[in-house]
Amino acid sequence: MKEAMFYGKRDGLKVKCILCAHNCIIPEGKKGICSVRENRNGILYSLVYGKLISMNIDPIEKKPLFHFCPESTSFSISTVGCNFKCKHCQNYDIAQYPKTHDKIPGEDVTPEKVVHAAEKAGCKSISYTYTEPTVFFEFAYDCARIAHQRGIKNVFVSNGYTGTEAAKKIIPYIDGNNIDLKGDDQFYKKVCGARLKPVLDTIRLMKESGVWVEITTLIIPSYNDSDEVLQDIIEFILSVDPAIPWHVTQFYPTYEILDKPRTPVETLRRARDMGLKAGLKYVYEGNVPGEGGENTYCPDCGELLIERIGYNTSNKIKNGTCFKCSAKIEGVWG
Repeated sequence: MKEAMFYGKRDGLKVKCILCAHNCIIPEGKKGICSVRENRNGILYSLVYGKLISMNIDPIEKKPLFHFCPESTSFSISTVGCNFKCKHCQNYDIAQYPKTHDKIPGEDVTPEKVVHAAEKAGCKSISYTYTEPTVFFEFAYDCARIAHQRGIKNVFVSNGYTGTEAAKKIIPYIDGNNIDLKGDDQFYKKVCGARLKPVLDTIRLMKESGVWVEITTLIIPSYNDSDEVLQDIIEFILSVDPAIPWHVTQFYPTYEILDKPRTPVETLRRARDMGLKAGLKYVYEGNVPGEGGENTYCPDCGELLIERIGYNTSNKIKNGTCFKCSAKIEGVWG
């Protein structure tokens, strides 16, 4: 165990955790909503520090990040736990594990070992992913600082519910962040056990602080596929930066949402067309390789710049510009 960051003492032995936007008040001997931060005698501890449940080498496009060091690999790590309770979670077996088990599983690993493994594998970045990285913040923060010193980039793949103080603490070491923007406030309350506004605040804070941000919306039939919900998401992205890539991704039945079909490709295409028509520069269709919706086109001349089929890519961007008309293509291309 490691003493947690971002908490304060309250009456008696209670503590208030401000790591994420839930702001849990945790009595002595109890855990927060994430189930991986526990109050022991008035001290809040992270139960997952260095307890990695997953370590893999992934293509950066899997995160998905399409405008961030394309064709590179990212050393991807995770612990168990999450501060959401999404009914459609694709990694529920590890994300929700601490809510139903007493023991915290995982391999004991140090931050130095993570960074060394990334270096040895030739990865350009370390991704904190699979579950919500905010809940293993202390470990991610220690890894990110070392990686930053060694010239390795850091990536969060996040639900965006990070508290403001925690976000500001790690922003100097985070280079990229793919943040889910799942739907409207009713969707967050009904499906995730959360609220929308903190997510919007995190997206804006990350972008304004110089972190490269991409946004993903997993579109679930009859849950968040209406024109109204999609248009609200589009208008928010436009208000932050029309160059933020938006990934509209196909849902497939899993966990507690088994009664809905896979998202029709026509729905993804409708969302993509809505985004581009409204002024977003880059909109991508996810989980449907070979349909053409994953390609990057120049927003000025329309030239095909990056062709993607699954995780196979062909990149024609030259020094962050279109090879044909020299228009700037926003991203991290180094």
